[in-house]
Amino acid sequence: MKRKRRTHSAEFKARVALEALKGIKTINQIAQDEGIHPVQVSQWKKELQERLPEVFASAKSGRDEKEKSERNLSRIERKVGQLVIEKEFLGKKVRGAGDRSQRKAMIEKNHPQLSIRKQSAMLGINRNRLETAERISEEDRAIMRALDELHVRWPVYGARKLVVELRKRGWKVGRKRVRQLMRIMGLAAVVPKPRTSVPDKNHRKYPYLLRDREVTTPDEVGCADITYIPMGRGFAYLVAIMDWHSRAVLSWRISNTADTRFCLEALGEAVKVAGRAPDIFNNDQGCQFTSREWVAAVEETGARVSMDGKGRWMDNIFIERLWRSLKCEDIYLKDYCNLVELEAGVSRWITDYNRERIHQHHDYATPWSVYRPQPGLAEAA
Repeated sequence: MKRKRRTHSAEFKARVALEALKGIKTINQIAQDEGIHPVQVSQWKKELQERLPEVFASAKSGRDEKEKSERNLSRIERKVGQLVIEKEFLGKKVRGAGDRSQRKAMIEKNHPQLSIRKQSAMLGINRNRLETAERISEEDRAIMRALDELHVRWPVYGARKLVVELRKRGWKVGRKRVRQLMRIMGLAAVVPKPRTSVPDKNHRKYPYLLRDREVTTPDEVGCADITYIPMGRGFAYLVAIMDWHSRAVLSWRISNTADTRFCLEALGEAVKVAGRAPDIFNNDQGCQFTSREWVAAVEETGARVSMDGKGRWMDNIFIERLWRSLKCEDIYLKDYCNLVELEAGVSRWITDYNRERIHQHHDYATPWSVYRPQPGLAEAA
C-alpha cells in the first residue's frame, strides 16, 4: 500500500524551526518529539535563519504592491502558458533520452524548488529506486558514542581495532558497519599515511604556513577546529578558537547543526577578545573552514589563511589535544541531557582550563597568564 505523503503547515514549520534555533535541544530530540526526520528540522532551521532579515526589511505600501501585481499579471499569464508548452515538449524529449542511470544522475536532492518526487516524474524514473538518505538508529547512536570514547582514548586505532574493542564491550558489529559510522562522524585514525583525505577540488587550496615556524608570541597564530559531542538523544557540535602559543581558548560555540554560521560567531568573538586578528589563522580542510564565508571572514580581519596539509595529522595537534582533555575530564563523566546543560558544563571546564589549569609546557603557568601576562604577578613569582 502506498504511504500518503505528509504535509506540514507553515505554523508547524515555524514552531519547529524556532525550537531548533533556541539551541536547547538537539536536532534528534526535536525530530523525535515532533515525529519528523532530523533532516527536515535542519532544513527548516537554515531556512528560518536565512529569511529572518526579511522581517525587518522595509515593505512597500499595499497600493503600490497591488498596482505592481496588476501590471505583471498579464505578463505572468503569458509566461505561464509558454512554460507549460515548453515543459511538455522538454519532458517528452528527456524521458526518451539516455538510459535510466543517466537520468537518475540528473536528480538534485537539495533543489530549492523542485522536490525529488517532482524531478522523478519529469525525468520518467521511479523515485523509490533512488538511493535513500542515511537514517541513524538508537543503537547506531549508542555505538557512535562508544566509538567517540575509543577514538579519544586511542586515536591511532582504525576500523579493525575499533571492531575488536567494541566487541569486548558487547556490541555485535562488523568492520563495514564501524567504517560507515566513522564516516558519518568524520573519524579517522590519526596516523601518517598517503592520501589521508582528498580535498574538495572546488575550494581554493591554501598552504600550511606553520611548517618549521617557531611561534613565540601570543596572537601570532590562531587555530580552529570542530568536534562531535555525543549526547543521550542525538549529538551536538563544538567549535573552538585557540591561541597557538599560549594554548588559551579565546572563544567557542555549540550548535545542533554543523553549519558555518556558528563558526563565524566564534571567530568574531575571538577577534573581539584578542583586540586584533592573528598574523596567521590555521584550520583543517573541513567544509565549514573551506567555505567562501569563512575564508572571506578570516581575510577581512587581515590574517593569512593556513590549512592543514595532506597527510599531516600533527598540523592542528594542540586543539585536537584540547578535545581529548575536555571529553575525558568532563563530557563523558557528566552525560549532559540537552544543549543548555552542555553549554554550562563546557563553559565551566574552559574557564578552569584557561584560568586555573597549569601546563608543563609553560613551566606550570596557566594558558591565560601566558596569553595575557600580568607584570605584577610575574615579578612576584
